[in-house]
Amino acid sequence: MLSDIALYGAIETGLIYGLVAFAIYLSFRVLDFPDLTVDGSFPLGAAVAAVLIIDGWDPWLATGCAVLAGMAAGAVTAILNVKLKILNLLASILTMIALYSVNLRVMGRPNIALLGEDTVLTPWYSLDLPYHQVPVLLFVIVIFASLILLWRFMKSETGLAMRATGANPRMARAQGIATGAMIILGVAVSNGLVGLAGALFAQSQGAADVTMGVGVIVIGLASLIGGEAVITPSTVVRALIACVVGAIIYRLAIAFALNADFLGLQAQDLNLITAVLVTLAIVLPGIRSSVVGKLTRKKA
Repeated sequence: MLSDIALYGAIETGLIYGLVAFAIYLSFRVLDFPDLTVDGSFPLGAAVAAVLIIDGWDPWLATGCAVLAGMAAGAVTAILNVKLKILNLLASILTMIALYSVNLRVMGRPNIALLGEDTVLTPWYSLDLPYHQVPVLLFVIVIFASLILLWRFMKSETGLAMRATGANPRMARAQGIATGAMIILGVAVSNGLVGLAGALFAQSQGAADVTMGVGVIVIGLASLIGGEAVITPSTVVRALIACVVGAIIYRLAIAFALNADFLGLQAQDLNLITAVLVTLAIVLPGIRSSVVGKLTRKKA
């Protein structure tokens, strides 16, 4: 069994990665744009927020700048694809590689500690709550606000145009939609969410590191696929809720696996656990559909 600290820690991290899952949903599901920029924009958001907080900026203002930095990174990827006609996957890889150097430039060193600095969490610790529950409360509010804003955006005229661009770009262009602009906007918003996640993660963990984005795309995909296996994404709201649920389930599964003594797993087995969870999330829905189909045919 998990201790209260481990349980709330897993939920806290899961909520942060829920923002990454939102981003993956927007780029992969809505725009059909495989975007690996995430692995670079996550530490970019952390780096920008950390540097500005160290310089005395208000933590929320620093976090907003991290969002803008993430959006700029996503826009670069989309422009490479739309304007320079570079394959979307290759464009995102090029940006991700470049961001490693950018992040080092922003921080001036491989990592920055935020211990003793005021963060977005600092005022919340004055609440009459256990220390480990405070981040969960704040991040629930952030996730809820992000979900509502993203849902309203997807229902707007621009959001519908973006969904049409991802579903059938040729038909969208025939209807007068500027598909290139929709791709740039969508990928920018997606990486803005990742930048927000990186900024919150750095403030939650008390440090920003240039390597903290390694594997974030896989975590986001695991959260998205796992959530869709639990909640059928028949509507935008259900799809967004599935992202959050999948991220929390993923982190809880990781925590349980690492704390289960009989499994003998250690921290270095994290990537192995992630690979197994993603595989199960992909395979199980197909197995479930096959079993349900066989039972239905037998009853018939």
